Amino acid sequence: MTDQPHVHDEPEYLRIPTEDGSEEKFEILFTFEHEETGRKYMFVTPADLEEDEDDYQEVIAFRYSEDQDGNLQLEMIDEENHDEWEMVEETFNTIIAEFED
Repeated sequence: MTDQPHVHDEPEYLRIPTEDGSEEKFEILFTFEHEETGRKYMFVTPADLEEDEDDYQEVIAFRYSEDQDGNLQLEMIDEENHDEWEMVEETFNTIIAEFED
């Protein structure tokens, strides 16, 4: 259902504007493109946060595209689209399971 995810070997970062006008730095963990829809997705984590004592690390999923100048355009995934969320979550869990093996 999805193309092979692109896992970033070297840290790659992205700055995302916040509601208060500042920017937050995120590390791009991996990206993938859905074969059927052609939509691209990315998983990021805040770059400046430490993992907590339970090894929990916040991960955020975005749908993304690139404009004509190569700039990333991020889009939140619609919370009401359960099929899309299920596909994104399944892909995330599969990739994490591969890393744990």
